[in-house]
Amino acid sequence: MKVYTVGGAVRDELLGLPVKDRDHVVVGATPEAMVKLGFKPVGREFPVFLHPKTREEYALARTERKVARGYHGFEFYAAPDVTLEQDLARRDLTINALARDESGTVVDPFNGQADLRAGILRHVSPAFAEDPVRILRVARFAARYGFAVAPETLALMRRMVETGEADALVPERVWQEISRGLMEKQPSRMFRVLRECGALARVAPEIDRLIEHSGADTLTALDAVAGQEGSLEMRFAALARDLDPLAVEALAGRLKAPAACRELALLAARHGNLIADAMELDADALLDVLDRTDAWRRPQRFSELVAAVLAVGLDAGPVQALLERIVQAAGAVDAGAIARAAASPDEIRRHLHAARREAIERILETSKGTK
Repeated sequence: MKVYTVGGAVRDELLGLPVKDRDHVVVGATPEAMVKLGFKPVGREFPVFLHPKTREEYALARTERKVARGYHGFEFYAAPDVTLEQDLARRDLTINALARDESGTVVDPFNGQADLRAGILRHVSPAFAEDPVRILRVARFAARYGFAVAPETLALMRRMVETGEADALVPERVWQEISRGLMEKQPSRMFRVLRECGALARVAPEIDRLIEHSGADTLTALDAVAGQEGSLEMRFAALARDLDPLAVEALAGRLKAPAACRELALLAARHGNLIADAMELDADALLDVLDRTDAWRRPQRFSELVAAVLAVGLDAGPVQALLERIVQAAGAVDAGAIARAAASPDEIRRHLHAARREAIERILETSKGTK
């Protein structure tokens, strides 16, 4: 029995990056032997075990065979006679088909180290085309590492889209990969790769059309928010901010995006233009925007909304500073005191509205005086 560290852990070590998770392949073992050694079986489709102390995953070396459409349509074979090279051959990219043995020697049957040095994402074998999720993974790795997609791999991805293999992607898996890609340093690269191979028009046609018509603005805004280390909700809002609200609803619904992402993107689509023009608005218009975006109860979300809307295209600093002062001042109005003095709910709303408007007016007057 031989044990190898495989995949991303080896890849990231060679790139000098921190390793978060370690996966291992065991060659020459049986499930019974693993259990006897104290490993806990957790795999459903093929034998995977947790180490009794480290809790890291150890999978028996396996091969796979495509038997049906989509990424669930595989049969797996795991047995002591499966070699390490056979196991690595089923992986998606050469940079992921790497292993390190217990002595520290790197096993690299598909020249993954050369592709790491060259910054190339290249598929291991034609079997890449059997799993449509790999299209999304390649795009995500492009966003993470800034690597280029090998021409032959991009051509294979295009064929997968053209033949309908990408249509087998399910929303949950699409969102899983896209959300991870959104959190990379340069998420625009993911969408450029997906557009280049035609997959974006299948999984997110609203974004595909938006990028086509807006040029680089949408992706520039997305990268700007990523550069601010914005949250997932902020990044999704920056991506979708120039969509029609109905298109945002359709996109978020198809991807089954979390409610927080959907809500912030909708706010950006509905109120983004007014927020961008905040310096030109009067107190009534500003109060209306703040009411509609629930800035009083959710000031942190409003701050994220402003950051997503103002990511690029204008001098965001003065606008953000003005809105921050307005929210702070109008939000400090004592709603409890107003409620205690008012005779009815309608009167509470009127007095609260008037007090907040007055606070906003004072900020605007102060701002005009400092110009």
